[in-house]
Amino acid sequence: MRHSRSINHLGRTSSHRKAMLSNMATSLILHKRITTTTAKAKALRTYVEPLITKAKQDSTHSRRLVFSYLKDKAAVSELFREVSPKVGERPGGYTRILKTGNRMGDNAEMCILELVDFNEAMLGKTESAKTKSTRRRRSLKKKGEEAVTEKAGVVKAVKADELKAGTTEEVRDENTAAAELPPESTDDNATAGSEDGEVK
Repeated sequence: MRHSRSINHLGRTSSHRKAMLSNMATSLILHKRITTTTAKAKALRTYVEPLITKAKQDSTHSRRLVFSYLKDKAAVSELFREVSPKVGERPGGYTRILKTGNRMGDNAEMCILELVDFNEAMLGKTESAKTKSTRRRRSLKKKGEEAVTEKAGVVKAVKADELKAGTTEEVRDENTAAAELPPESTDDNATAGSEDGEVK
């Protein structure tokens, strides 16, 4: 029975387990994805994610701490140069477990453990799905804008023709006449009132 058994020892001694997790973490950092059993992947996830968090702060102290876990200079430099800039904005959850079924020999549950920000296939799918929807919208907007600009161009062309023909002077005369109409109407009202006065 597993009463308060928080650590999966994986059937190994402490030194063997630490060495195995160190080697697996090195392989994960260098190759960005590894195939292993689900139990080992869950143990490795709790081992490697704190190291990636420490790698966000690039200092001598953090490099020495990470090296004490990984024991590999190439993996440490890869973690600080390549991995940490990509995961800098992510607040956690740097790895993903993809289950692949059971192993033929001993029926162990197998999976792929990978770094989330380095799976180009999944990142490409999400980006393409997003761009498809925005492309449709943009294309509709562009078509609408082109139609509006075409109409505006026709209106501008008509106005240019009117300017050439001299019809704008007539339009101005009409505007001045319209502006003069309200005072004339008030004069008519005044004359009507005076006539009424005369009748009285």
